Amino acid sequence: MKRDKKIFTILKHAVLFIGALIMLVPFAWMVLTSFKTNSEAMQMNPFVIFPSEWRTDAFISVMNKMDFVRLYANTLLMILGRILCAVLTATMAGYAFGRLKFKGRDFCFGLVLFQMMVPVQIFIIPQYLMISKLEMQNTIFSLVFPGLVTAFGTFLMRQAYMGLPKDLEDAARLDGCNIGQTFLYVMMPLTKSSMVALGIFTALFGFKDLMWPLIANTEQNSMPLAAALAKLQGQFVSNFPELMAASMIACIPMIVLYLIFQKQFIEGIATSGGKL
Repeated sequence: MKRDKKIFTILKHAVLFIGALIMLVPFAWMVLTSFKTNSEAMQMNPFVIFPSEWRTDAFISVMNKMDFVRLYANTLLMILGRILCAVLTATMAGYAFGRLKFKGRDFCFGLVLFQMMVPVQIFIIPQYLMISKLEMQNTIFSLVFPGLVTAFGTFLMRQAYMGLPKDLEDAARLDGCNIGQTFLYVMMPLTKSSMVALGIFTALFGFKDLMWPLIANTEQNSMPLAAALAKLQGQFVSNFPELMAASMIACIPMIVLYLIFQKQFIEGIATSGGKL
């Protein structure tokens, strides 16, 4: 029995190790390509993996072409703005849908679920028209605008509040707390892990967002990293070493943040039960 368990454990770890290697292949290809020449990067020979000469020309070129300090700042401000708005609105809306009883609650929550079911591209035209009427194109606000409210966050926080015992609200009401005090001092602190999970998902979705920044912000100085990287790709031909070098530089902040907040990241994903 112990032998079978040991064999199963070895096989399980072997499968996980192989899966991890497969997922690392694109990242390794990106790193190796960034040190190649464009002709080497365009070769179709699968046995030519490493560059013949490790060159840093691509990094120097993209550093001269792109203002990464400004791009980092734009991306950071966009992510922070979306996180603050998402956590604030989703926490209050989730509490209202999960714990309060009011007329039309189920219908309103059905609209939230409907928003989750349709592609986000449907909302791009109405969002752009609103940004255009406000004359806020090429600003940080235009990047944050789609994340002012989040249907996914509202659903996530509603489920978190529904999992809390009703006795907590009854005890707070006996102590003289009104709805706002019960929410702020009793219920909201108990959903900290779900709020962290929502912040993590919001940051990841914001960092990977490409279509909306390309539409709302067309000026180079107002773009986030993802949109600026897309501009490096040519219509007919692309300089792949430069594209991969810029991608490496763009990945550094997220890697550093993950290393710093690794524990919170894992706890947030485990708590939400979601996947990336």
